[in-house]
Order: sequence, then C-alpha cells, then structure tokens
Amino acid sequence: MAGGSQFLRGIFVSNRLMWCALAFGGLLVLPGIRGSGKGMGPTPSGAGPQTLRTAAQSHHLLMGTAADADHLSEKPYSSILATEYSVLEPENEMKFGPIHPEPTTYNFADTDKLVDFALANGMKVRGHNLLWYSQLPVWIVSPAQPWTPAALNKILADHIATVVGRYKGKVYAWDVVNEPFNDNGSLRSDVWFDKPGIGFAGQGTRMIEQALRWAHAADPDAKLFVNEYGAETMNAKSNAVYAMAKDFVRRGVPLSGIGLQLHIGPGFDQQDSLDGLTKNIRRLAALGLEVQFTEVDVREHDGSSFSQSEQANAYKDLLDACLRQTACTLFQTWGFTDKYSWISDGWALPFDKNYRKKRAYFAMLSKLKSRGNDGPRPPHSR
Repeated sequence: MAGGSQFLRGIFVSNRLMWCALAFGGLLVLPGIRGSGKGMGPTPSGAGPQTLRTAAQSHHLLMGTAADADHLSEKPYSSILATEYSVLEPENEMKFGPIHPEPTTYNFADTDKLVDFALANGMKVRGHNLLWYSQLPVWIVSPAQPWTPAALNKILADHIATVVGRYKGKVYAWDVVNEPFNDNGSLRSDVWFDKPGIGFAGQGTRMIEQALRWAHAADPDAKLFVNEYGAETMNAKSNAVYAMAKDFVRRGVPLSGIGLQLHIGPGFDQQDSLDGLTKNIRRLAALGLEVQFTEVDVREHDGSSFSQSEQANAYKDLLDACLRQTACTLFQTWGFTDKYSWISDGWALPFDKNYRKKRAYFAMLSKLKSRGNDGPRPPHSR
C-alpha cells in the first residue's frame, strides 16, 4: 500500500503511512454463506438488495477490499465486509514487520482471524505482501552485526516459505513483491536489492524472480503478483514493469499477473489517463497475464457534494476500465470506510465514517448493473 505524501490532484500517491500495532478482533459468520479453501463460496441467498459482490459476479469479476483484524468486532464493519466483497486482503497483518517481529518469532494471530473470517464467509483471501522495502522489523533494518547477502538470502527464503506455507490452500493469490521500481524505471535501492541485498545486487530483476520462485515452491497453486503504484498508465515505471513481465513470461518465471494500485485523485479521471490505463492493461494481457486493481481509493479535498460527485465519477470510470478488459480480474479498494482509511483527511472510500453508502458506492453498483455480461475472465493464470 502506498501512502502519506502531500496530495496533488490527478497524481498518484506514492509514499506510505507507518504501520501500527493491530489488536485482536472478533469473527462474524453470516448465515447462508460458506467458504472453502481458495474458492469463492456462494453469496447470500434470498431476494435482498443487490450488493457490489453479487452484481460483480455477473461479470465474473472479484470485488475486494483491504481489511484490518482490529475492526472485525464492529458489527457494521464485519457485516459490510462479508456481504459487499468477495475478496479480503489483510491491510497490514501479513507485512514483514507485523508477522515476523523477531528473528525466531512469527505472529499469525491477527492474520489467522482475517483468513478464518474470509473463508467462513465464502471469500477469497489475497496475501499482501512478502517482500517490500517498508514496514520491516528493527532486527532487519538495524541488525546487531551488518548483514551479508547470504544471511539475508536465507532469512527471506525462510520467511516466504513459512508464511506462504502456513496459508497454502487458503490464500489464493499473493503480492509477492511490492513496489520494487523507482519512478524512472530503475530498481529501488533497499535492504533486499543492494543494501546489501540477497545476492543479486546489480542483476536487474533477479531478486524479484527469486522471490517468485520461492513463493511458487511453497504453494504451486497460488497466483503470484508483482504490485506497483504509479505504473498504471504508460510511463517509465510501467514500461519497466512490462519489460520485467515480458522477460519472466518468456523464461517461465512463475508470475501470474501485475497489481496496479490506483491510489488516485479525481484528476486521473480524464480520457488520456484512462486511455493509457487501457493500453497498459492490454499489453500485459497480451502476455497472458492477469491485471488486478489492488488498492483503489480516490482522494478528495473535502466532503462536499461537488467532491463526492467527482469521486463517484472516478470510481465509476475505473470500474468501467476494468470491466472492459477481461484480463482485469479484481477490483479492490484499500479499505471500504472512511472511518479507517489510511488517508487521514478521509473521503477516499465508498462508505463514509458512519458506514453509510456514498455516491461512489452507488455509481459502482449502477455501472455493474447497467453493463451486460462481459464474458468469462481467466480462471487460471499461466
């Protein structure tokens, strides 16, 4: 997840908020909804009002959201999460720092709660993430003795094997590597790449390839993604992502798709940006890859009626862009209520701070209901 920088209309948000400790949450199981492994179970039966989840099913599209274990005990939170969404992604719990706080200690409690909740409510689980330069524990960033590449290689290999192995058959897809590229298309200089790295410093995308291979070995059936911000349209970063993907496909590296984060402002909702997004999706799809919108939110500067209308149009247009490309298999927001948005000034998500549906929600639901059946989306990756 990207976060924390001063907002500029129409540009991507590119920094991150610091992660915080997560408390324990409760578990809600809605009657009539059953989960089983990685498959999405049946949605609630009956003649109730249509939800984003049920409306998206007619397009073979997954509707996802990031969630926090600390809030599951809130009935409105857990009820909306279970009824409106078919995919749950832990917002922070699976990141290296929270899940592996000490060299020999793993903290699976909060992640287990989210996974159990999802499967009990017929949802898929999407893992986030295994390798990222941020939200690392102190023992990684400030070791008692300087790391060697060999030592870090073993740590990361063991970490990926342990985490992916624990959730084998429960997590259907992983963001294996998160935000590895700079805006100019070069590889980010960090502890995993070249400070000191895991043994592939100066070797291009070999670090990313190795992480994908480790994850695939731990769960051969899981879909594996590289997740990036600022690479949604045609630019230096998206060109670098595409070049990596093309190379991996050619050589048989286990890459299932690319995650496009889409932390945006309403200024993104212009034809040139949407055209660039479509072109980018199409070239990735031509490689046989899935494209997933992984962290969508639309930041506004206030909660005025005008801003809400702008935001609704942006959500509608992004969803339409995904629906029009069958390689786009997931539309996922980074949280769903402004009450718990990582964007501190609020107003970025489809539900307000009181869990009321905003114009953005109704715009997306209307788009899902107004389009015909778009045909099957890829059930399996390469």
